[in-house]
This record gives sequence, C-alpha cells and structure tokens, in this order.
Amino acid sequence: MILSIPFGKVSTYGAVAAAAGYPRYHRAVARLLHNAPVDHLPWHRVVGAGGEIKVPGAGAREQRVRLKLEGVAFEGKRIDMGRFEHIFKPWEVYE
Repeated sequence: MILSIPFGKVSTYGAVAAAAGYPRYHRAVARLLHNAPVDHLPWHRVVGAGGEIKVPGAGAREQRVRLKLEGVAFEGKRIDMGRFEHIFKPWEVYE
C-alpha cells in the first residue's frame, strides 16, 4: 500500500493499515516504516493523523525535507491534508 502513494502525496498510518485490510494496525505500520531500511519504502509519505510528522528526532527533519522536495506544503507543523492526502482507490485496497 505504501508503494502506491504517489510522488507529492501523503497518507496516514491508519489509512495505510485500513487499505491493507488491517484497520486497527496503524502502530504496526509505524513500526514497519521506522525499522525499514532507508529508501526501501517511501516512508516519508506516511504521516500521523491530521498531517503531523510522527518520526522522532533527525528522522522528522529528514521526512520534512523529503516531502518539501516533492512539493508537499506545510502549514506550521501540519501538512494540508485536503490538498496532499492520497485517497486509496478501491482497486488499490487489499481485500
């Protein structure tokens, strides 16, 4: 599901989990991404509910930079989810 998030868009941990068929497993998605090898998945395109970066420390700064390089705009600490959120299409959703 993470690989289907296009360049310049973001999704939330909860939306990724739900699209994968596990709507209550948002923490598992976060653990997967935070422990995945760098650049194995586009981890920077997944954020917390409401568009906030949840990665701690230096990872948060890197995530913000990567998203800005893709054209994602921030309003303070949050991403404008109305503009940049990727909505999974039915054919992308695991069932």
